[in-house]
Amino acid sequence: MIDRTELMESALDSLPEGVALLGMEGEVLFWNQAAEAITGYANVDVLSRPVPDALEPLLPDGDGNLEPAGGPQHFAGPARGRGARVHALHKLGHLIHVIERTMVLRDGMGERIGKAIVFHPADSLDALPRGEAAESRDDTAGRTDLEVRLQAQFEDFVQGGQSFGVMWITVDQAQVLRKTHGAKACEAMLEKLERALAQGLRPADELGRWGDDEFLILSHERTPEMLAVHAQLLAGMARTADFRWWGDRASLTVSIGAAQADAAETLAQLLERAQEAMVSSIHAGGNHITSSPRRLACSPS
Repeated sequence: MIDRTELMESALDSLPEGVALLGMEGEVLFWNQAAEAITGYANVDVLSRPVPDALEPLLPDGDGNLEPAGGPQHFAGPARGRGARVHALHKLGHLIHVIERTMVLRDGMGERIGKAIVFHPADSLDALPRGEAAESRDDTAGRTDLEVRLQAQFEDFVQGGQSFGVMWITVDQAQVLRKTHGAKACEAMLEKLERALAQGLRPADELGRWGDDEFLILSHERTPEMLAVHAQLLAGMARTADFRWWGDRASLTVSIGAAQADAAETLAQLLERAQEAMVSSIHAGGNHITSSPRRLACSPS
């Protein structure tokens, strides 16, 4: 009979992403082959020990946020566990750039039993930053379809095709609604908002869920200014989406990061700019639009 633990470890070892499983005290319980290849640290270097100091930027704090223990020079990009860009040190001493996300692990009773860290090189072709998705919601097919369209559009653009932009959108009230009314209410709200946003798109544009509370839009606007106007339109449509749950009405607003494609960068870098702009909109208090690399002079009123 095949041992279930061996089966799980074999499956994790086959992944191209680095995977680290941490116990309640932060000790490494599992370190797959990709983690060894990316960081230079072998199993024997880390098992049953804390994550090496050089890799501390990978560690989340108690709330699942990233705290760069090595100082700001070792960390860049948005926190909040959304697939942040992290700069850590390889065992041989050089900087490594990875896209990292973390998740809390719980047992069948819902008790917290540890954390998982998943990371991959930031410069790999398929290292597209994403919003974080819960295990209870699997929309892998939808995200893959949108990623294929993004890749095709970007390749066409680099070869002289039409310019385009992306908008990374998060719903400001999603986390509060999930806590107060539950996951079903939040999902119903997101589906209603997705329909509202779709009304503000042209037939060639693409809209898809990119995480639990996030959407990504492929817009065929030709300039940053036109993309900013499009983002303003969508922010207004979000505010007019009337969502009610068992008689309670929720006013909805969104934080948007907009970025126009640049042939001098990769698709991953384009999405990172949009994500960073979205996080800047959140830090501005929400109900805000930020255009990368500059913030728009006006916000949704």
